[in-house]
Amino acid sequence: MSDMITADLVDLDLSADTKEAAARALAERMAAKGRVTDLEGFLADVAAREAQMPTGLDGGIGIPHCRSAHVTEPTLAFGRSAAGIDFGAPDGPADLVFLIAAPAGADDAHLTILSSLARQLMNAEFTAALRSVDDPGRAAALIRGEAAEDAEASEEAPAAERTGAAPAPGPASASPSAAAPSSEDSAAAPVAASAGAAADTTAPAAASGGADRPPFRIVAVTSCPTGIAHTYMAAESLENAGREAGVEVVVETQGSAGFTRLDPAVIAAADGVIFAHDVPVRDKERFAGKPTVDVGVKAGINRPGELITEVRGKAARGEATTAAAPTPVERAGEAGEGYGTKLRKWLMSGVSYMVPFVAAGGLLIALGFALGGYKINKAPSVMDHFVWTQTDSWAALLFQIGGVAFAFLVPVLAGYIAYGMADRPGLVPGFVGGSIALTINAGFLGGLAAGLIAGGVVMAIQKVRIPQALRGIMPVVVIPLISSAVVGFLMFVVIGKPIASAQKGMTDWLNGLTGTNAILLGALLGLMMCFDLGGPVNKVAYTFATAGIAVSNPSDSAMKIMAAVMAAGMVPPLAMALATTVRGRLFTQTERENGKAAWVLGASFISEGAIPFAAADPLRVIPSAMAGGAVTGALSMAFGATLRAPHGGIFVVPLIGNPFLYLIAIAAGVCVTTALVVALKTLRKAAPGTAVPEAGANAQMASADRKQPVAA
Repeated sequence: MSDMITADLVDLDLSADTKEAAARALAERMAAKGRVTDLEGFLADVAAREAQMPTGLDGGIGIPHCRSAHVTEPTLAFGRSAAGIDFGAPDGPADLVFLIAAPAGADDAHLTILSSLARQLMNAEFTAALRSVDDPGRAAALIRGEAAEDAEASEEAPAAERTGAAPAPGPASASPSAAAPSSEDSAAAPVAASAGAAADTTAPAAASGGADRPPFRIVAVTSCPTGIAHTYMAAESLENAGREAGVEVVVETQGSAGFTRLDPAVIAAADGVIFAHDVPVRDKERFAGKPTVDVGVKAGINRPGELITEVRGKAARGEATTAAAPTPVERAGEAGEGYGTKLRKWLMSGVSYMVPFVAAGGLLIALGFALGGYKINKAPSVMDHFVWTQTDSWAALLFQIGGVAFAFLVPVLAGYIAYGMADRPGLVPGFVGGSIALTINAGFLGGLAAGLIAGGVVMAIQKVRIPQALRGIMPVVVIPLISSAVVGFLMFVVIGKPIASAQKGMTDWLNGLTGTNAILLGALLGLMMCFDLGGPVNKVAYTFATAGIAVSNPSDSAMKIMAAVMAAGMVPPLAMALATTVRGRLFTQTERENGKAAWVLGASFISEGAIPFAAADPLRVIPSAMAGGAVTGALSMAFGATLRAPHGGIFVVPLIGNPFLYLIAIAAGVCVTTALVVALKTLRKAAPGTAVPEAGANAQMASADRKQPVAA
């Protein structure tokens, strides 16, 4: 770790009063050493990671961290605050702040060394030493795991020598993983360390349980979104709690450095399982049939003793999972998360799997119409008639392949909504329910209902206590059989007909939209497409549009809605690209580079191309984008533009009805958004007393931008 932190990266008198200011102060030290190439871009990545989950830990520790393309090499900066900084920890502010920066393609060995630091943060002696140290060099040496008297020599050692040297024994290298000799070994090292630690507890556990009674055995899996810090901190915390409780704990850390699967024999011998994770556990089915506690990764760090007690209680009562535990999409996650939030996650799970079918099928059908004309849907099956030299035959082939892909839309939607709720056991009843929705003409609404019903039925079955002898056949026989029968009965006999009537009513309403009503709908859809740039609201509007054209013969109104949605979604990235071109001095160098890419992204209908701009300046960019999107959506509907393809941007303009007016609508929205962004950024005043280290207007604007908060 000697090349990751030096005295220059230590601030023992951190004066920041917010987590954003603390991250900036430490990141500036990284930038000064050339470890961070774009300060604002890196801070935006740190803020995005912080938004996923607070990085404050019990014991006065804050550990903001992220992977970023703006980091040249793995780097660690340390700050100590006398007043304390709120990082969202339950027990209050943090006085020890570690900023971990990993390159987007960081090698496994470096990440494993960083994980050893994360484990040591669970060591009270280590954190106490950091609170008392009075010299930056000695603090850096302590974090590197070197003896204090070696600090000066290490600081002066050439970087090449430091990189190749293994850390000396010390707090940060106590874990065997710290000296990882290869990528493969380093990935396995944290797990090996966990197993070793757990093995050490065997003797005291056996002693506490009696000579003839084996210790209670727990296997655990830890993981976090970044896979750098919390993953390994939770593992260390669980191992420590296991030693104190006389319990054998073996942890599989599924981090950025990869992971080594626990030995099947170890899993088979385990009495209970703990999942402490914020990303899906890989190969979760290995742990089926065991008493299981499933929580977020921070629970594994903050209350490991409670988790061990809970899993022991479940084992004593004979409570065991009949299949893999519910996915993180289904479980509550953060405390206080309501059913509305979970419902949105379930629906988005289905939509995310459905969209590729929409894109592939829709584009194939659109190409079929482009080559063969509007009557291509009447062509005979290519199985019966296909002439290699005829364009119509190829058009019919494309159209019919696209039709087959479209036939999967509702079943995939329903199946993966159920999957988001109940994991793999939900797939069979979900797909069955979705197919029934198609059969009874319940369409898109029927698919939504079928998916939710299927997931709910499977979750209910999984809560029933099953005799041990039947647990092996539950996932493959009993659950699919019962859940499919229940979902089929409800869809065919109880709710199918009302949903089909509602679907027909909505279709008739869309077909009847004309004049002002159609224009207002276009404006609303434009606002939704530009509100969160690929987020849930954007996806709701997009799914509404694609559901209307996901049939062999969509109505004219449905194709107008699809055209308005795609046009509005192209506006934000194109507008940001234009703004960085006409008034580049209002943007940072990184934003100007992003603007070049935004031309292509916007033209391809990838709204996410505007996210870097919105993340850096949301209060100016997002309202401007929404205004332009509303204008474009309204104009597209007013011009009567139609679109059969669900994606493609300007590359499917030949498939658009009234293409010239359609492009005018897009241009109008882009101009509106560009003008608003430029005007709002021009009105922004630089912070008083801002130093301008460079000459020229561009330098002044860059300095002012650097003074803006991460999430302005």
